[in-house]
Amino acid sequence: MSLDNQNPRTVFVCSCERSMPGFGDSVARGCKNVVVQSGDQFCVAELDRVRSVLSTGGAITIACTQQAPLFREVAEDIGFAGDLAFANIRETAGWTEQAASAGPKAAALVAMAAEPVAPPELVTLSSGGVVLIYGRDETAIEAGRQLADDLDVTVLLTRPGDVVPDRVWDFPVVRGTVRNARGHLGAFDLTIDDFAMPAPSSRDSLRFGVPRDGANSNADIILDLSGGIPLFPAHELREGYLKADPADRAGVAAAVARAARLVGEFDKPRYVNFSADLCAHSRSRITGCTRCLDLCPTGAITPAGDHVVIDAEVCAGCGSCAAACPTGAAAYAVPGAEALLRRLRTLLVTYREAGGSDPIVLFHGSDHGEPLIDALARFGGGLPANVLPVAVNEITQLGVEAWTAPVAWGAVGVRALSSAKPKHELDGLRRNVTLASLLGQALGYGSDICGLIETDDPDMLASALDRIVPAANARKPATFLPLGDKRSLLKTTMLELHRAAPTPVDRVALPTAAPFGGLEVDVEGCTLCLSCVSACPTGALSDSEDRPALFFSESACVQCGLCAATCPEKVISLTPRVDFAAWSAPRLAVKQEEPYNCIRCGTPFGTRSTVERIVAKLEGKHWMFAGENTQRLELVRMCDNCRVEAVMNEGFDPYSTPRRPPPRTTEDYLRAREVPDKSGNETM
Repeated sequence: MSLDNQNPRTVFVCSCERSMPGFGDSVARGCKNVVVQSGDQFCVAELDRVRSVLSTGGAITIACTQQAPLFREVAEDIGFAGDLAFANIRETAGWTEQAASAGPKAAALVAMAAEPVAPPELVTLSSGGVVLIYGRDETAIEAGRQLADDLDVTVLLTRPGDVVPDRVWDFPVVRGTVRNARGHLGAFDLTIDDFAMPAPSSRDSLRFGVPRDGANSNADIILDLSGGIPLFPAHELREGYLKADPADRAGVAAAVARAARLVGEFDKPRYVNFSADLCAHSRSRITGCTRCLDLCPTGAITPAGDHVVIDAEVCAGCGSCAAACPTGAAAYAVPGAEALLRRLRTLLVTYREAGGSDPIVLFHGSDHGEPLIDALARFGGGLPANVLPVAVNEITQLGVEAWTAPVAWGAVGVRALSSAKPKHELDGLRRNVTLASLLGQALGYGSDICGLIETDDPDMLASALDRIVPAANARKPATFLPLGDKRSLLKTTMLELHRAAPTPVDRVALPTAAPFGGLEVDVEGCTLCLSCVSACPTGALSDSEDRPALFFSESACVQCGLCAATCPEKVISLTPRVDFAAWSAPRLAVKQEEPYNCIRCGTPFGTRSTVERIVAKLEGKHWMFAGENTQRLELVRMCDNCRVEAVMNEGFDPYSTPRRPPPRTTEDYLRAREVPDKSGNETM
């Protein structure tokens, strides 16, 4: 915990009515520059102690999250304007079978909670209350009746059966089938086929007029009671789209109640910050990186020329794009990569300084992980004393740097806790776990250093954690500070992981499509045309201002493949790997040549090998440079300016080609087919 010596942070550490050990001494030992206030019931009997300290302002951490609303209310009442943080040490450290040895963990959690995190930018969605209810029968119409007083209702029936018409229609009921839908809360756009209006004379059942395809409809909210396939991928994550099984009366009632509340302005975080200039999607209509497009569960990412665009209104914040993005063009913001790594470093360094050993980092989401950890603490044995829980917005936001940095800082295991039935696919997360595990195993950190726990059962969580066995290799944890953007953090983490490795190796091979690696270039076939340099989006390939040359910086390569696809000679191939020596070294020269100097003015242009190769191919083999025209080869040895001047001054005629034979007509072909007979007469 980094604090000002003159203004130390006050930390309230409560035993929660002596239901757990008092961790005040451990917090004081692990957290530097703090004043620890120990107690047994800060939320009731000792609330005045909290109120008194809050009245002085400053930086305060309260090691209790259950009563956080109460403490915030007290702070607001007295006009507290300082830094107020909360840490949960009860369910995570105190209510466990190993509580007696969980002091270092409590200190680490308190220290991590004090690390500042900048709030993300907000995106505002506005809904005017226009709802489209999509169904098949009376269930949709009844939902419309319930919402008609609060919302602007339209009911769309797809292939309806017999529906008895109302005596008075308070809202439109039409027929049609949604062909496609796009948009979000406040801005849905639908294309509808088989669209038809009801006949006013409908008597015992609704009849409809002449249908038409391609009708357009706009809505702020969609309530889907059709019982069919969802209109959107990962539909649970689409703001404003509510789907319920029409046979589930409770589910329909809940969806109707939610729809009634979706009127007004709603703020959501801008989960991902995007920098188009760093995107490696394509160059010159050649497709390169598509990692984010392949992983986005909601379809919020679409191509837009040389880069992609992310629709912040549709983005549900899974973070898969940011975790997979090798350049840092897509960067997660809840929190940012630097803030997350800073919290992890504080957690692990404090844990070690407080006397802890063999730390295991457990990433989890608040929606799934916290209830599971709470259940384990209340009804089971609780988390082991060396398991340090770290809450994140989504575990799918974790990039390779988030998996490997804790290992460099001393973690003997890193796990992410997922539901057995996640809301979206975990393909991107699994790939990052695989990469981190390969690196950890190759460097001697152990074969089981990183992993994913998929369960909804607290006991299975406990069993999975108990199976983590630290590697026997001795290690000296790194202490580096995480600074910079996502790519800089990744480079620093990789180098520090290698530096702290028990058994370091210089190179680790990675599977195909890994986001880093090297290039194999057939130097003999390379003409130094430098097309690859122009195509490279990260600057991994570069040239020289002094001479024809191609340089490569492996730490900047993201294996997008644009260089190989652009190369006219097809002499470049990708090699997925991590070469730690190359990551530490400056750019390496792939090929260098002396420039060819113009035979007239001496200006360097092109490369000697290229010019000589062209001369060899043309001399005596092309009509423009054969026979008496051999001297024209001098033009090839001139720079652009001198070549133009020579053509103008010497009357060079580029059209002086050999005389072409006259065109042949139909009569010529017929004449050639005439064959004389034995009498000398010509016949056909």
